[in-house]
Formats: sequence, structure tokens, C-alpha cells
Amino acid sequence: MPNASCGGSKVSDMHDNPEAEVANTDPATAAAPRRRQRRKEARPSEIIDAALHLFAERGFGGTRMDDVARRAGVAKGTLFVYFPTKQDLFRAVARTITEGNLERLRSAASSLDRPIAELVPALLAHAAFIAGTRVPAMIRLLICESRIFPDLAEVWYDEVVSKVLGVLTSALASAQARGEIRRGDPQLLAFSIIGPMFSAVIFREVLQDSDAALPDLQQLAEQHADIMLHGLLEPKPSAAS
Repeated sequence: MPNASCGGSKVSDMHDNPEAEVANTDPATAAAPRRRQRRKEARPSEIIDAALHLFAERGFGGTRMDDVARRAGVAKGTLFVYFPTKQDLFRAVARTITEGNLERLRSAASSLDRPIAELVPALLAHAAFIAGTRVPAMIRLLICESRIFPDLAEVWYDEVVSKVLGVLTSALASAQARGEIRRGDPQLLAFSIIGPMFSAVIFREVLQDSDAALPDLQQLAEQHADIMLHGLLEPKPSAAS
């Protein structure tokens, strides 16, 4: 009976004709080791992608390592070679999410002396863009499960929050030093800028299947940038007018 795990009848044919194995110079066969190497190198990213989708769909507690291995198309043993625990896998997911989005943020704040009038709209526009990624689902997961799995909050802070806040806080502190914006705790100013966008992203994530009127994040980004830069109150008419 052919061994299906070894390729079925194809293997039997080679055993029936040993010379065929020696004489085989098929370029595709010769390239197989290189393909296997590329496949091996791609495995961690495939596992992370599978975990990201499952964490978003089922939550951290509802996702089993078996499920991740099956979704990624790898053996469970292979999964544990790369990620010994589910917490390790979550950290890798958080790091992967951060890398792309933090790079965009760093690009927006590429120069600490970039005018705040340019930085704030660019930053908030990026926050609106993030709403179309898996980030909101991961934030919702964190809110729901951080009490049960407190390590998740620590991972998310280390890999995401601290890095994003660090970039923005540094840019604001630089703007204060050159007298461009008012004094105050630069980290609190950072929260003031990104807080409304964060709230709107969570609002949309939680209520997306309800009848609630969901905020347009791009419009919110533009309006909030204008308010942050020019204030909420209408200017009072001058005495001369």
C-alpha cells in the first residue's frame, strides 16, 4: 500500500526503479531544498498571522495553541519551537502590529523639530488609518481579558503603548523647548491628542454590529486636529469691530 505521507505512488515508482532516483535531474527537484528553506523562514510570520486572526476572533483565553498550529498549517511541535508559550506568541503578535504602525508614526514625527501644526494632523490621520487594521480587535481583546490574563496588559504596554507614547511625548517636549506650544506634562498632552481617537476606535469596534451611529474617523481626525491647534471656543470679536 503506498505511503500517503511520503507522496503515495510517486515514491513507489522510485523504489521500483532505483536508477530513476539517481538519474533525476529535474530542476524543480534540485530547487526543493531552497523552497523548504524559504518555507522554514516564513513559518514564524505565518504562525503570528494565524494567531493574530484567532486572538481577534476568539480572544486570548479562547484560542488554543492547537488551533493556531492548524490555522498556520504547521505541526504543534513546530509551533512550540518558535513560541514556547501562548504569552510568547501574544508578545510576537503585539510586536508585529507595532512594527508597521510605529514606523508610520516615526515617519510622521521623523524630525523632533517638525512643526506641531504638521505633526498633529499627520498623527491623527494615521490613527484613523489604524481603525482598518487588526489593532482595534486586539485592543478590545486586551480590555476584555487583561484582568484574567494580567500579563497581556504588560506585554501590550511594553510592545505598543510605551513606544507610541514615547515618540509623541518626545516630539511634544521638543516643541515646548522651542516655545512652540504651552507648558505642561508632555505625556499628558500626548494623551489629550490621541485620547479622542482611541475612544472612537473602541466605540466603533464594540458597537459595529449595532444600530449606533459610528463616527467617521477620518473626519474626526481632521476636526480634532483643528481643535487641538486652534482651540474649541470661537474667537471673540475685537473691540474695533
